[in-house]
Amino acid sequence: MHWWPALHWPTVRSRPRADAGPLLLTTVVVAVVVLFAGAVPPLIRATADDAVQQAVRRAGDDAAIRVHARWEPDAGPRGGRVRDPYLAEAVGDLHRMARDELGPDLAAALRPSIAGVTSSTLKITDGSVQRTFQLSYLGNDPAAGGGPDVTWIAGGAPRPSVPEADSRVEVPYGGPPWPAQVGLSKADAEALGLGPGDRIPLVDQHNNEKYVQVSGVFEAADSDDPAWRLAPWLLRPVPGVDGVGSTRLAGLLSADSLPDARLAFEDDELQRSLWFSPDPESLTQDSAGSIAATVVALKASSGSSGVRDGTLRWETRLDAVLRDVRTQIAAATAQASVLLIGVLAVAVLVLMLAAELLVRRRASALAAARQRGASLPDLAAELLLESTVLALVAAVAGLALAGAVAPGLSWSWATPVVLTAAAAGPALGTLAAARATRDRRVPANRAARRWVRRTGQLRRATLEAAVLAAAVAAFVALHQRGILPAVHSGAPAGPESGQHDGVTLPASAPALGALTGGLVLLRLLPVGTRLALWRSLRSRHPLAVFGAARAAATSARVLPLLVLVTSVALASFALTLQATTVRGLAAGAWRTVGADVRLDVSPAAEDSTADLARRIAAGQGVRQVVAAQVTDGAPIAADSTLVAPRLVIVDAVALARLLAATPLADGPELDKLTAAGPGPVPALVRSTDGELRPGTRLELRRQDGPAVQLAVVGAAPTVGDADDVVIVDAAAIAATGVPVVPNTVWVAGPGAARAAADTSVAAEVVVREDVLAQRRAAPLSLGMLRLGWASVAMLLAMGLLGLALGAAAGASERWQTLTRLRTLGLRSRDTRRVAAGELLPPVAVAAVAGPLLGVLLAGLTLGPLALRLLTLQAADPALVLPWWQIGLLAVALPVAVVAVLRVEFAFRRRRRLAEVLRAGGG
Repeated sequence: MHWWPALHWPTVRSRPRADAGPLLLTTVVVAVVVLFAGAVPPLIRATADDAVQQAVRRAGDDAAIRVHARWEPDAGPRGGRVRDPYLAEAVGDLHRMARDELGPDLAAALRPSIAGVTSSTLKITDGSVQRTFQLSYLGNDPAAGGGPDVTWIAGGAPRPSVPEADSRVEVPYGGPPWPAQVGLSKADAEALGLGPGDRIPLVDQHNNEKYVQVSGVFEAADSDDPAWRLAPWLLRPVPGVDGVGSTRLAGLLSADSLPDARLAFEDDELQRSLWFSPDPESLTQDSAGSIAATVVALKASSGSSGVRDGTLRWETRLDAVLRDVRTQIAAATAQASVLLIGVLAVAVLVLMLAAELLVRRRASALAAARQRGASLPDLAAELLLESTVLALVAAVAGLALAGAVAPGLSWSWATPVVLTAAAAGPALGTLAAARATRDRRVPANRAARRWVRRTGQLRRATLEAAVLAAAVAAFVALHQRGILPAVHSGAPAGPESGQHDGVTLPASAPALGALTGGLVLLRLLPVGTRLALWRSLRSRHPLAVFGAARAAATSARVLPLLVLVTSVALASFALTLQATTVRGLAAGAWRTVGADVRLDVSPAAEDSTADLARRIAAGQGVRQVVAAQVTDGAPIAADSTLVAPRLVIVDAVALARLLAATPLADGPELDKLTAAGPGPVPALVRSTDGELRPGTRLELRRQDGPAVQLAVVGAAPTVGDADDVVIVDAAAIAATGVPVVPNTVWVAGPGAARAAADTSVAAEVVVREDVLAQRRAAPLSLGMLRLGWASVAMLLAMGLLGLALGAAAGASERWQTLTRLRTLGLRSRDTRRVAAGELLPPVAVAAVAGPLLGVLLAGLTLGPLALRLLTLQAADPALVLPWWQIGLLAVALPVAVVAVLRVEFAFRRRRRLAEVLRAGGG
């Protein structure tokens, strides 16, 4: 006797041919769902990589790494300073020292470094306009070919100030100014009116003269060379760098003149630094974690600015940029997991419903095989072999398609679907065969029959209680821990990693909530159909009796109603999230810009800001124009602690009018800023950490005057994306002697963009519509919106498929009854009404309760889903209900019922009377 099952191979081969239609349908469903589940995670990973690269690209100089190091002491044996002719090599050593500390991951993500030596800012004393000057030396990483190339159009490169024999001369402290040669760009030379051999009149901040001579005039071989980014004033005069009305110029040092520049300045007046610019194309979400951890470690081990040694000091915001984008990626992938789990849950229910339909078709054949002597293990093995082969073929096809449309494959999310397709049919088929041939009789004892019935009810209640407990646990985890996984330094933030970071349970909350709601409705539907039947028995419409009787007979079926309710609820949930995200992106753009248009005036043109505002206000379609002085990182102290918030000096009344003309939240306490009276200047504050709050005493510190006391009198409205904001009235603070120079203009109105574009003032124009378009096109936002629509389409398709499968499962009994009623005189039109009366109750319940359940789930999960991280808002966006989209979703189900009935009527129209009246005919 063998322990393995004895398969009847002719039956194994013939059974799939007999039921080719349902099996093909199951195969297609598995392939499509596997395609969806296998393609979404790789697409999310690719989108996350794009998001990291875009974040670093947009961060610009904030993502660059700056390395500072002090010079080695140049004290000589006779108490003076020794000239070091190899000083340029010491600058080159900075490349090697920094590279040794970067680590392999960070070093691979950085472009060749640029070394620079920069002097303190000097004043040009030619009696003309206010101009400043710097001496700069640039040297690229030797691996990148050294410093930037220049062409000398007059004179030559700077030379040493002493002959080679005296290259290590010792210079006493306090001696005359040491000469140093520099080269000037053509633009700087023309601005100064100097040429080779001329001396530049310069003094430092202590009015000490500097001896700087022009060696030649040059032109850059490539003005786009990254090295010029460190000191763009080497190529042309740059206004506003050292204050309003000032212009900075610079002279280029060479390796030969750099030692002379070291002697011409004190130790702290000539700084050497290194600049690393990240290469966005080499960054991925996987490498972002390790890179951020390395940067944090470098900054933690960085030498203090007060330590007078050669320890490297690291400065960068790259870690903050990567941390923010990784948080957004974690939020997006967790939200994607919510949608993906919902689609998979409905797919599992649809496959179980398809397996139930297949077993109904095979019930007589399975019973006959059992009666002929086939054992249950043999039948189970045959069915399992069939379903496993089909499931694997469908899975391979789905994964192949996923590999063709996505940059990679993911099989883990598709596993539940494949297992369901392989196990549901054999399990239900074996159970049906066992029930058809078992010899257990119905007990004659009423108590025994009651015990059997209550045992079945208890099993069902246990299963429902387990689903309810899982749903409660998921919602508790979602609200206590949130949807975001713990972002570790080296862990990827993809959806597959979320399964191991405790995200699966909270991400399952909407799907489990929809399933629980379906189970509740499943309990209520039989009660409603029996009530409808009771009322129809007392009516004068016999058709209502027939329809209600059929509906009551089929209302206890579990899977059809669960598929309909769950799919509609989750599709409504996805549509609500879509609408909320779109509206949140728009609100986030309003918050960032502050109006329809914002103009950030360059420092060189700040004196003309008031005239600019007046010209824009006269433009057509402009409703409100407000000019303000906005200072980020203002020197404000709260209880002797420097907080450095964004300081906004503005006309409070005008700002209130501007806010009233936009969807932004009004500033109800702005009128408190204009309250006249002695004492501290009234101020409104906004703070994320609560450090700035009403009643706090603030102090605005000034370099050119006494500190100004501020009294917090209320909460400030949002101003841009700043976390900490302090707003004061322009007139009130001007009365204390603080000069008010507006540098920002907000413009509201339909003609704001056109009016702002016509200005000739040097200003950055930020248009709200452009910001919104950029954010909608951002990788994470665009990816989530597309995934949302794809999920809605999948859920709707599977819901309609579940409706068709549920109708097909009871079609034989339904049409046998209806055709016999026709033999008794029922008209064809009336049979359609009776059939509709049978199919419509669960559809109507799903069409009404499903959208309401989806909206409820969206409201319960909106906060923990952290949509604000994608919409870039300070708080969670307000829930938006897309009623017309949900309405179309609800209408689709009754329309599908009509289509199903038409197909059934067309298919069974020619059924013969003998087939209907034959005993046992189906």
